[in-house]
Amino acid sequence: MEEKLKEELKRKAFAFALENALKHEGKALVEAVIPKLFREGLKKEQLKEAVEIVKEIVEKVNSLSLEEQEKEFEKVAYLIKRPEKKEGLPELPNAKKGKVVMRFAPFPSGPLHLGNAKTAILNDEYCKKYQGKLLLVIDDTIGSEEKKIVEEAYRLIPEALDWLNVKYEKPIIYKSDRLAIYYEYAKKLIEIGKAYVCFCDVETLRNNRTKGIECEHRNHSIEENLSYFDDMIKGKYKEGEAVLRIKTDMKHQNPAFRDRVLFRITERKHPRVKAKLWPLLEFSWAIDDYLLGITHILRGKDLMMESEMERYIWKVFGWKGPEIIHTGLIQVEGVKISKTKASKEVTTGSYFGWDDPRTFSIQSLRRRGFVPEAVRNFCLKLGVAEREPTVPIEVLYAENKKYVEKSNRYFFVHDPVKIKIKGAPKLKAKLPLHPNYIERGYRNFRTEESFYITKDDFEKLKKGKVYRLMNLLNFVKNTHFSFISTKLDKSLDAKLIHWLPADEKQIVACEVLMPDGSIKKGFAEKRVELLKEGTIVQFERFGFCRLDKKEKNKVCFWFAHK
Repeated sequence: MEEKLKEELKRKAFAFALENALKHEGKALVEAVIPKLFREGLKKEQLKEAVEIVKEIVEKVNSLSLEEQEKEFEKVAYLIKRPEKKEGLPELPNAKKGKVVMRFAPFPSGPLHLGNAKTAILNDEYCKKYQGKLLLVIDDTIGSEEKKIVEEAYRLIPEALDWLNVKYEKPIIYKSDRLAIYYEYAKKLIEIGKAYVCFCDVETLRNNRTKGIECEHRNHSIEENLSYFDDMIKGKYKEGEAVLRIKTDMKHQNPAFRDRVLFRITERKHPRVKAKLWPLLEFSWAIDDYLLGITHILRGKDLMMESEMERYIWKVFGWKGPEIIHTGLIQVEGVKISKTKASKEVTTGSYFGWDDPRTFSIQSLRRRGFVPEAVRNFCLKLGVAEREPTVPIEVLYAENKKYVEKSNRYFFVHDPVKIKIKGAPKLKAKLPLHPNYIERGYRNFRTEESFYITKDDFEKLKKGKVYRLMNLLNFVKNTHFSFISTKLDKSLDAKLIHWLPADEKQIVACEVLMPDGSIKKGFAEKRVELLKEGTIVQFERFGFCRLDKKEKNKVCFWFAHK
């Protein structure tokens, strides 16, 4: 490595090492610095030498005190280039204000989840940006055996969109209402010699496509194919006996593109219409995207093959199709998001309903205490890039916290254990509803010697260690619990514990439904009985919760997040 380059590397490595050290209590790591140097132009062949240089620099940085690190970083901070943040969404290609028409087209296999919400919100934002229109098209073609239509989804989908403040045109469009249109355009494909009815079994069809072999039915006459297709519409064939295929190049480099199936027969019942012949996604959308005047399509990158087939069909008909933008599917770390899985769990009774917190449906997030603005901000942060981001669920929680952190605070003691603090005086406790908003008022308690604390706290109490019941008193554990004082004294180094008086007149039975479906049981302050259902609170040292319902002598909350 040239001397000049080596000196530049040292200077930048020093800056990155200091930055890393200040983020981690004065200790920088070599492996945290090296990737940043690659972004600055470090070559792979220079890595071995660079590692040795960085090791020396990291050792030097770590030998400095925090104060010294801060002073040194002020001198070299300018060397760290911050990526420019681009505000808002990228421009849509060939978009004109007032002319943009987009569509959100969920399959009704269950309620919307975060991944669906992302697509809906991005469509909504673009339509607002370009003063365009958003169509809600329920994509209720028959689906597969694994991915079935759920009748409740017809209600759950628009309900979720309305809560998310996604503005769409009325009335809602249902693809199941448009079968006659799809049949009409299928016949037009047949009439121009671009589609044929195939009677091959699934295995033969698959093998022929893999080997690039034309099947024996490909050369039937147009009249024969029209007759066969009419018979398919009339229900003269059973499931699996006949399909309509489009003619493409049987030597196409991608076997999946060769003479793809456009229509198939199914015996499964549909909740809205009586029909056995159904189009596949790419055909129905090729027709609808043109007839509905869609200008821009935003869809997952998992549908790239379907996009290619749509373009092929548009070309066959001589149509100018919409612009297609593919976006990455959302992966949320720590959460399994799947409408199909959630549907199975609900229909088998494993989950109690479509808003069960384990579904992570929009309805479940609403019931847990999330606000639509938080979900929107979370989805917009993911953007429209083709990469498939894996985002910790904590990012959503952080967004929601911005909106609920002003909620009033209360005590909830789950898995309660009763303790007696000998010598504790009778006290009148006055705790603020929120420490930053004293004007809201206080929660008042009368206490004596007996208290409830959580089982977790009880099991961690150590002999000889001082503890503090929040905003109340200090005590020590020996052979029994002994009162020390009431005043907050930092020199005691007392660990804070939340509590409730062991007095049934001041507490109420409380249950909190957790995101994993488990229930935390215990006591809450009596005052929460006065709250309206739907109120979001912060249970101190526990998390944000929404009051779901009040029952006789019991309150039930849903846990949102910490």
